[in-house]
Amino acid sequence: MYRERLWPSKWLPLIWFFFVPLVWLIVAPFNSILGVVLGVIVYAIALLITYARVGEAVVTSEDFIYDRARIETKFIGSVSAFSGDPALEQRRTKLDARAWTKFHSIGSGLVRIEISDPEDPTPYWLVSTRKPNELAAALRNARAN
Repeated sequence: MYRERLWPSKWLPLIWFFFVPLVWLIVAPFNSILGVVLGVIVYAIALLITYARVGEAVVTSEDFIYDRARIETKFIGSVSAFSGDPALEQRRTKLDARAWTKFHSIGSGLVRIEISDPEDPTPYWLVSTRKPNELAAALRNARAN
């Protein structure tokens, strides 16, 4: 069994922090203290929403679950792991418009999972992960069992 929490990038809280001066700049002409307070509130809400929506990638002997999506392992075909420039190519020039994709701000790793269900029009899934080789190995093992 494989389990990975899909935490956002460690830089995301710093990026969200820019809401504080942004809101302050908007509200400061009316009340500068209120601008700071509202900025901190908006920052806290952005963090709360971001971390409340953290998904999970789970591979069991029966299923592969990614966030809210699920596929039975019997319908998993070939599995490929990508990172760096090849991962960017998969996201850009090599992406099939019919593919099911789920990209997160968690890193540059991707796993491509071919779908072997003849009734499914989706050719493959392309999902983000911090550990592409480990996820790909877990999917191959689950498919083999």
